[in-house]
Amino acid sequence: MPRPRRSPRTAARPLRSDRSRRLLTTLLLATIVVLVADLAGAPGTGAVRTAAGVVLGPVEGLLRPEVGRDDPGVRGTRAATAADTVAAQATEAAAFQRLLRAPETRGRAFVPARVVAVGRAGSAGPERVTIDAGSRDGVRIDRAVVNADGLVGRVVAVSPWTADVQLVGAADLTISVRAGAGVLGSVGSGATGPRRQAPGELTLTPVQRGTLSHGDVVTTLGSLDGTPYLPGLRVGTVTEVDGDPAALVPTAGVRPAVDVTTLDVVGVLVPAGRTVPRAPSTGGG
Repeated sequence: MPRPRRSPRTAARPLRSDRSRRLLTTLLLATIVVLVADLAGAPGTGAVRTAAGVVLGPVEGLLRPEVGRDDPGVRGTRAATAADTVAAQATEAAAFQRLLRAPETRGRAFVPARVVAVGRAGSAGPERVTIDAGSRDGVRIDRAVVNADGLVGRVVAVSPWTADVQLVGAADLTISVRAGAGVLGSVGSGATGPRRQAPGELTLTPVQRGTLSHGDVVTTLGSLDGTPYLPGLRVGTVTEVDGDPAALVPTAGVRPAVDVTTLDVVGVLVPAGRTVPRAPSTGGG
């Protein structure tokens, strides 16, 4: 009785299995040789280890099971992490769009950045933050920093890829401002001065008599060549006016436009500077 013929596929299986076993045996022996030579301190084993890693690494990856692929807990953790990443990216994109539409950036060039570190808090709250943009991005010292709500502060230190920003409300930061019906003055930390404000509030000290009212918007007066402050940047809103009749010029409490405890996406303004010289004038007789 003739024996049944095996199909080519069936006949090839033992050969393929034998080849796999021989390959694994050879690789195992090679690994043992490298290990023994390394322990014995034989010369040239560094190059041998490198070559062995190149050859055996892919094989190890094929033979090693993927831990956690089918684990429901691992899959759930990965899905949650991915969802958190997507949500964070969406929040950042929305903040950047708000910054693009803010009055402070309208028609002005700026370098976008994110706050990556917060410095030690002073008597009125955080006084410095670090952003992830630096000199290689075009950031310079004494540039104004804003977000979608108004003035954040000014750049006081720069490295190639980061910069430190002194925040509005810092103890040694004073800003020339305009408030209400053209009242000029300066705004500083509410923790200093003749009248102390609530934590986080600023103090407005006028330099001339004028009318200040609750709700008046306080904006920057502007600096020479726009450095550090361009005119019209929102600083805050008057919340309280000192009614002391003996005061020559009444001070006022100001609520900052920006909550410096929740900073994320910001922009470093790049002043254009003047490009057209002023025409000379002639006085009348």
